[in-house]
Amino acid sequence: MKVGVLTGGGDCPGLNAVIRAIVRKGCFHYEDQFVGFLEGWRGLLEDKSMPLDLASVGGILPRGGTILRTSRTNPAKKADGLDKCAATLQKHKVEALIAIGGDDTLSVAQKLHAKGVKVVGVPKTIDNDLAGTDYTFGFDTAVNIATEAIDRVHTTAEAHNRVMVVEVMGRDAGWIAMYSGIAGGADVILIPEQPFDIEKVAETIRLRHARGRYFSIVVVAEGAKFSTDLDPRHDAPVLQSMVKDEFGHAHLGGIGNILAREVERLTGFETRAVVLGHIQRGGSPSAFDRMLATRYGLGAIDMVHRGEFGCMAALRGNKIVSVPLADAIAKNRTVDQEVIDVAYGILDKLSAEKEAVEK
Repeated sequence: MKVGVLTGGGDCPGLNAVIRAIVRKGCFHYEDQFVGFLEGWRGLLEDKSMPLDLASVGGILPRGGTILRTSRTNPAKKADGLDKCAATLQKHKVEALIAIGGDDTLSVAQKLHAKGVKVVGVPKTIDNDLAGTDYTFGFDTAVNIATEAIDRVHTTAEAHNRVMVVEVMGRDAGWIAMYSGIAGGADVILIPEQPFDIEKVAETIRLRHARGRYFSIVVVAEGAKFSTDLDPRHDAPVLQSMVKDEFGHAHLGGIGNILAREVERLTGFETRAVVLGHIQRGGSPSAFDRMLATRYGLGAIDMVHRGEFGCMAALRGNKIVSVPLADAIAKNRTVDQEVIDVAYGILDKLSAEKEAVEK
């Protein structure tokens, strides 16, 4: 069988591990042939490809990024875009396509499947917010990077008696902020799921300092929202610009600096912001992500040969299973209450904020 592979959306540690696993099992066990489409869906729109074989995937397991490169191209926004994608697959005599990406990439895969294209999805996002699977590869690496940064920020915060605000990724879900904040011993963790009152954040920091702790660490997800009345209808994330990508997403960022300025104004404590940004996406994947990505790749090529098209490989418990693409992209997977309760159990004064949110 001839199989196409592409990687779409933001880059993510572990993408190369997925590609490698697909090609190696496909070649060794199924005698498949592979073609890689470059720069995500753009590769299908513009017929940009490269051969994928055992030589091309040699040595890529520990590499970050993706040898196929990526983009946020949305064929559904182009005139006859989906038809052009299908035509490119026919030109290359591709019998099945494996699309590796997040909800945007997989939403296009679902549209192509509805047009008769044989597609299998692999979940990819460092935000860990894709429904249908317990974990996405790349998340563990991003959390490790953010946690190390928080550990380093602790020492300079303590040395200067400062409040340090660390902004991490997380557009609609605060998984990275929550995991790295708990692991890094943050004093305040702010996530998109719960709009926060800046006065309560300042109160938490003031009370902490009043007990003799002269520095504080605040971890905030880029999609976290300010609120004075805790009414989600009035909340909006901080944007770097109003320009949106082809999937309708505005460029988030800047909440860390605004939060730092407001905390200093309200408390009088010197406050600095650190924005981790794309550092969280870069570099080699962790051992956990290499293993998970490999399992996803193996699962995806097995799904192709079982004919499980219109589905995505998913991790449920400790098993790789097949779930419908429609279920995977139906909604974002937000931080669950059990994880939030872990944070509230160890953070100062946030129980009061939790009660306010629940009211």
